[in-house]
Parts: sequence; C-alpha cells; structure tokens
Amino acid sequence: MSTILRSILILCFISSCSFGNFRKPIDYDNACSILDGKRHYYRAFKNTNRKWGVPIHVQMAVIYYESSFQNRAKTPMRYFLGIIPLGRESSAFGYAQALDGTWTDYKKATGRSIARRSSIRDSADFMGWYMTKTRKLTGVSLSDAKNQYLAYHEGQVGYLKGSYKRKQWLINKANNVGNRSSKYKRQLSSCIRT
Repeated sequence: MSTILRSILILCFISSCSFGNFRKPIDYDNACSILDGKRHYYRAFKNTNRKWGVPIHVQMAVIYYESSFQNRAKTPMRYFLGIIPLGRESSAFGYAQALDGTWTDYKKATGRSIARRSSIRDSADFMGWYMTKTRKLTGVSLSDAKNQYLAYHEGQVGYLKGSYKRKQWLINKANNVGNRSSKYKRQLSSCIRT
C-alpha cells in the first residue's frame, strides 16, 4: 500500500474518532446540568409548573429519589429463599414510579389515555396532577417537597392517617427530598427564570 493511501486512511480514521457527538456527562446533583443535558426535561417541568403550579425544583427532587431520572425504572424483584423470583415489589414504573392503579386514575381524570410512564412529559404532568390532589385533600403546599413526598409515597389517606410516622427510613428519605429540592431551587436560580 502506498504511503499516500496509508496516510489518507489514517487521517480518515483519526478524524472520524474526533468528530463524534460528545456531550459532557450529566451531574444529577446539579439541576442546571440536568436541564442542560436533557433540554426536553425543562419543557416538561415548565409545562407542569404552568398547568398545576408545582415548582420545577420539587418535581426534579421527587423524580431524583423515585427513579434517578431513569425512564424505565422498576421496583426491585422479590425472591423466595433468595433464589426463586416472586415478582416485583410493586407495579411502580417510569420516571414518577406511578403505580398501575394510580396511573389509570390519572389517565381517566385528565383524559390523557395515551400517556406513558416512560415519558418525562407525561410523568411530570402526572406528578402535577397528583400533588395538586394532595394539596386539596391534605393542605400540603405544592412547594413543600418533604410532605408532598410523604403523601406521594403513602397516598393521601395514608398521609392523613400518619402511616409514615412509623417508618423512620421514609421520614429520612422525605427529608432528603426536601433538602435536594432546596438545593435544586438555589441552583436553578442561576440558570433559569422560574
């Protein structure tokens, strides 16, 4: 093979390696990094904020703890004797980890029959619908990420009965949701107008 042809092939190979679509990794501890890396998330969160009044930072904090921003997130499998699969812990699925029955209620109530739990837009809208219901039934403010999360996890009736009070792990997680929401709010003030 001639030196010129070899040089051209090497140059083509090197240039194909260097012109890829490189994105910097998303830092899920930084709200601005999330929205910069996933621009459609911002549109979804902003639409939910306008429609339902749920602040963007609250939506983001709940999704972080529910699914780590994984669109097809599922609950862990249960096993008998550690080896025989018994199925998943619950039917929770998608960004919002909505249960089958609650998702069906949402679709009926909103007329969004083709909504998908794996869609950030639909999941954010679901959270807006659910949290607005929570505010009406319990009085919990839409900006109170901690108590909205407790009601989100336990259901509105469970929240009103105080079922979470016997679950220290859940109270700790709800505190983390509240703290992350506050952190995201501070971060978002530097990159978007809310």
